[in-house]
Amino acid sequence: MRSTRFVASAAVLGALALPLVAATTASAAPAQAPATALSSQCDRLGPWVIGTKAVTIRSNATTKSTAVGVLYRGQKFTVHKTSGNWHYITDKKTGVTGWVSGTYVYRTVYTCIDI
Repeated sequence: MRSTRFVASAAVLGALALPLVAATTASAAPAQAPATALSSQCDRLGPWVIGTKAVTIRSNATTKSTAVGVLYRGQKFTVHKTSGNWHYITDKKTGVTGWVSGTYVYRTVYTCIDI
């Protein structure tokens, strides 16, 4: 009879311990998955934006060059290349190409917060 009690007690203790081990393992895996997903996005740059109401499109990468157009906030444009703090762009609405200052046209960055 003693051996039966021991077996029954061991089975009960084993059944109680198993959910605790499983719960610890299950809760640890999801906590690590989002951190990995976030870190892969943290080093990516966001879209190009115009950080002012309007910026002058110039014929060369200098403020003293001829103005060839204006790029307004919200307009779509393509950046072809970058030289120093200047970007060579095409305004998709007007088709005008030229240089804009990186002070006013830049890429946003993703913000990552470790929790």
